[in-house]
Amino acid sequence: VGCQENVNGPLEVPDHPLIRQTMYDCLHEAMDLDGLREVIGALERGEIRTVAVETPAPSPISHEILNANPYAFLDDAPLEERRARAVSLRRTDPDLARGIGALDPAAIADVETQSWPDVRNPDELHDHLLTVGVLPLDEAGPWIALADLLMGDGRATVVMWQDDRGTGRRAFVATERRPLVDAALGGADDAVRAIVHGWLQCIGPTTAEGLAARIGLRPGAVDQALAVLEGQGVVLRGRFTPGAADTEWCERRLLARIHRLTLGRLRREIEPVTAADLMRFLFRWQHVQQGAQLHGRDGVAQIIGQLQGLELPAPAWEEHVLPARVRPYDPADLEYLCLSGMVTWGRLTPVGEPASEDGEPATRKSRRRLAPTRNAPIAFVLRDDLPVFLERGGDATKVLESVSPAARDVAAFLETRGASFLTDIGRGTRRMPSEVEEALWELVSAGLVSGDGVAGLRRLLQAGRRSRGRPRRLLSSSVRNDGAAAHPRGLPVGRWALWHPGGEPPARDASLEIMARQLLRRYGVVLRDLLARERCAPPWRNLLEVYRRWEAQGEIRGGRFVAGFVGEQFALPAAIETLRAVRRGPEDAALVVISAADPLNLVGIVLPGPRVPVSSGDAIALKDGVAVDVGPLGALLRRLQPGGPPVGRGARA
Repeated sequence: VGCQENVNGPLEVPDHPLIRQTMYDCLHEAMDLDGLREVIGALERGEIRTVAVETPAPSPISHEILNANPYAFLDDAPLEERRARAVSLRRTDPDLARGIGALDPAAIADVETQSWPDVRNPDELHDHLLTVGVLPLDEAGPWIALADLLMGDGRATVVMWQDDRGTGRRAFVATERRPLVDAALGGADDAVRAIVHGWLQCIGPTTAEGLAARIGLRPGAVDQALAVLEGQGVVLRGRFTPGAADTEWCERRLLARIHRLTLGRLRREIEPVTAADLMRFLFRWQHVQQGAQLHGRDGVAQIIGQLQGLELPAPAWEEHVLPARVRPYDPADLEYLCLSGMVTWGRLTPVGEPASEDGEPATRKSRRRLAPTRNAPIAFVLRDDLPVFLERGGDATKVLESVSPAARDVAAFLETRGASFLTDIGRGTRRMPSEVEEALWELVSAGLVSGDGVAGLRRLLQAGRRSRGRPRRLLSSSVRNDGAAAHPRGLPVGRWALWHPGGEPPARDASLEIMARQLLRRYGVVLRDLLARERCAPPWRNLLEVYRRWEAQGEIRGGRFVAGFVGEQFALPAAIETLRAVRRGPEDAALVVISAADPLNLVGIVLPGPRVPVSSGDAIALKDGVAVDVGPLGALLRRLQPGGPPVGRGARA
């Protein structure tokens, strides 16, 4: 508000008491401007020098800067852009040994037993003495006789000293290590560090006080040695033992071994279930099972969030998929979510035909390939995640070359004017409404255009149902000279916009992680065979990199959850609990009837038998997770329940 900064002088503030008070509060209360000037001046004069130090974890004083809290930005950026990316502080997290990230006590005990040597002869005891430096007599235990033999050969000796508590200490020392031990007892840092490092290679997690008491060195010297070793990346600190109250230290190699054993224990904890149990789990996970359905507008949004990016035949969404998961399903809820900007729809994997050299489609046959059909693949996506799915859908520029000139004119108009109604598009492109309508459907089929609601999509599906397979004829109305319709007609309603927005695509790593989380959200348990119907899924080898990293971080679990499938499998912790409950539960004699277009049509993928095409229009009856019959819905129900009450689509009998 009028403040100007003088480069060669102080900040010039307009002479207004409110402005002056505000500036003073910002610069001297919230910040220490005078202190900052003093520090910068001392740096320029050479009174303060900067030193770069590598640490295994961010220092506590840097946490506020890293997290930008309070906000470190004074610009007009959106709120979500004002926060810096939070740096993971897992290594200093006091809750590391709690929850799913806890290390297995049995794994810790195994590693401690394995790392402590099993001495069988004097030579092996001598090697151990060279490693640990000092071996207190009470630690020698059954090795006293072997130590006497070493002392008789002049290869070992006994050193005596008093610790910081005045207690007399005695320890076996290899002759070669006597100068090192004398230096350590004299307070030499390098010598203490060598002894501490040697002991950490033979024991598991320990506290600094516990280690100092065990070997008889001063706690302060042990603390300093551990800090130096941590800076070198040799040891790590944390609370590794469940229930530990004090900070523990562990040698990096041993900690990695404990971590691997813990992961192995977690993987063995789940006995693989059958493919039928997996299907029973998926019925519950995807809210198809009776009693697990969702309700209302929030339920529709949750189902869209779980199934987003999955391309299904257009009519299947509102005829089978959503009604099977939301009870009762109200089409107005989906329309509201689309019009509010939360949900959008369109084709994610566009398919185009090359045009001829004169710009016209190569043939009328290729033109018909682009015309949408009733079973055109359509996906619903949360608008916030749309760039991730579109980034995987192909190059919109190349796809645009395959459409007709009228479709290119409409696309150019939408790119310039943004979302528009059909009459506005006809006016702007100077084309007949019937041409605009046909061009819009061509662009929808090519994966380039979408509507702001689903009313236009429903109109297309109704027209396809009335035509019963015959070519859909677009009836034109009388049109004024300016291209506007003179009376209402059955045209697509709502506004239309480009499906592929401009701008930079998301970073590859971020896009891959979003897709990996989406698959976990959709299935709970992810294995390679489950992705057979995922046309937008990344390659499995790329997903493996993300899932393995999340497993190591304790976010998800890896192992063999479902029997009969090759390759690695990963699952959310919540999904594992549900999978356990399904496995322990009794067999279910009720029928589950789903459409062949349903995402849970996994016959021939997870379940045995030939695949049921998603566009076949058939229904699949499953009993206790096993497919028992396939066929048209009416005939299927008559065979399964002759004379009985009908079973709703996606319902249970």
